[in-house]
Amino acid sequence: MELKDIINEIKCYPGITRKGPIGRVAEVLKNLDAEISSQVVTGFGEDAAALKYNDHYLLLAAEGMWPQFVKAEPYAAGKAAVMASVNDIYAMGGKPLALVNVLSAATEDDCRLIMEGVRKGCQKLRVPMVGGHLNPDAGETSLSVAILGTAQRLLQCTNAREGQKIVLAVDLKGIDGQCKSVESWDANSGKTSAYIVERLEILPSLAAAEICQTAKDVSNGGILGTLALLCECSRKGCVVMLDEIPQPPGVHLLKWLKSFLSYGFILCVDDHNLSPCLDSFHTKGIAAEVIGEIVEQPQVVLRSQGTEEVLYDFNRDSIIGI
Repeated sequence: MELKDIINEIKCYPGITRKGPIGRVAEVLKNLDAEISSQVVTGFGEDAAALKYNDHYLLLAAEGMWPQFVKAEPYAAGKAAVMASVNDIYAMGGKPLALVNVLSAATEDDCRLIMEGVRKGCQKLRVPMVGGHLNPDAGETSLSVAILGTAQRLLQCTNAREGQKIVLAVDLKGIDGQCKSVESWDANSGKTSAYIVERLEILPSLAAAEICQTAKDVSNGGILGTLALLCECSRKGCVVMLDEIPQPPGVHLLKWLKSFLSYGFILCVDDHNLSPCLDSFHTKGIAAEVIGEIVEQPQVVLRSQGTEEVLYDFNRDSIIGI
């Protein structure tokens, strides 16, 4: 597939284009945290907000599930809401404490299926759902989840530096096509909670050891969308070597680049920390490879088989506009 074709597909992908209004919403709330609280240490664009609390950080994040996904696959949407929220906390170098939800249900069946999915996700990832709010007579079904976590040291997506290597860590032992409504790769089904949590805890261990300070989980923007977001939020660019991206056999490259990964993280790592970072994943059976490098010029450049094209030029393009 030609690079220009990949670029056209990625730039039109709803998992990325639907993020456009975030900047306008954030503009309304600009500087509000500084007016009210001196405890907030992160800005908009991170996977979770971080607040300094005593000798550690409290992490807060929220997920609103795509309405078409909730309508078409309510059980899967319930599971995915938990998984996406938990991944946000680990991507920040934290550990999750508890979840709450807001559920609007058009029918009793929708309510039951969503909450069965939520229960399964909580059991699998070992995080309790401790409360929330129910609208039992809503005209349509929707689901949002919020999560609280804690961290000793932070991983962020706004502090990438020129010259750092870009690492993609992904569990390739998974299943394609479990969800029909979204491009996704399910690396959680069929695995024990202990297996999944042990591998998620690699992220806070890297933060604690100061091996890495920059990370973002691969969610509905896919691999390239997530990396581009990291660069936009860090006011940097990158060169991505598509041929170096770890990929499961039998999955088309474009589909893989768009997929929401149940275990997938992008990290930016200094050269002297590269070996211990990669080893941390490899020893647990997680594929982790260098797929590019952070550069000062604010462009996301794709390279493959001796050719290159610009995916985003943040001198004129934006994804979330923050």
